[in-house]
Amino acid sequence: MRPVIAWPLAVLASLAVLLSLAPASPAAAGETVLPELPTAPEGDVAGVNDWTCAPTARRPTPVVLVHGTFGDRRHLLEPLSAALLAKGFCVFSLDYGNRGTDDVVASARQLKRYVARVRRATGAAKVSLVGHSQGGMMPRYYLKFLGGTRYVDDLVGIAPSNHGTALLAPTQALTDRLIGLICVSCQQQTAGSAFLERLNAGDETPGRVSYTQITTRYDEVVVPHTSGYLKPGPRTTNVTIQDKCPAAFSEHLLIPTDRVTIALTLGALTRRGPAAKAFRPAC
Repeated sequence: MRPVIAWPLAVLASLAVLLSLAPASPAAAGETVLPELPTAPEGDVAGVNDWTCAPTARRPTPVVLVHGTFGDRRHLLEPLSAALLAKGFCVFSLDYGNRGTDDVVASARQLKRYVARVRRATGAAKVSLVGHSQGGMMPRYYLKFLGGTRYVDDLVGIAPSNHGTALLAPTQALTDRLIGLICVSCQQQTAGSAFLERLNAGDETPGRVSYTQITTRYDEVVVPHTSGYLKPGPRTTNVTIQDKCPAAFSEHLLIPTDRVTIALTLGALTRRGPAAKAFRPAC
């Protein structure tokens, strides 16, 4: 058991930006050397992770929120949680991978177990997944390699690191190794990493899942922001919030709180298929 320490969320957010620029190298399997990091000391948003929640005929599919690297099950997800609850969804949110720093494969296995728990509790045949940053990309491993396509209706990625970031820090073997000890997933999310090459080989949108990717032109972590897009297809919508509302100024950390993002997410989850390409949210 790793000892718990208290790191301010602002420090973790800053580290997320810096470590996301790490050079690519083969990631070690398993955990980082970090102690256990705290997660949402205030607890859940009211109504989230209510294990007695019963899906309705109108909202039969529970929604599972998946945080990004250095995130947790609550912070940055509060407005989205409230909007989903107001629409009548059962909403769940998990912590994984020691704030998402561990191996993405191990985190995807955690997600698989969590989805199974949600399905058992609610009796739902499927869930929908809504994830920010790594949380938009990591579920794709669950879908592609761990049988998740049977149990997922929609995957909405918000600034997802689907093809990694092209920002590269100056590389040195020692620096690269140290970053890997602190954040295995940061290396895996670098453009061209062995992990992403495997994830994106062949079909990027397997199964009958509906895929919606929402990006922002002001993304300073996933660069270029269009690396969050997936290959076009009938069950895929790629959208940038500024194409819908030019005055939307949210960047990587704040995009899940943006009302345009929330409207697009609700649009995807309340219709058959991904978000409608012609949908015009209120600006």
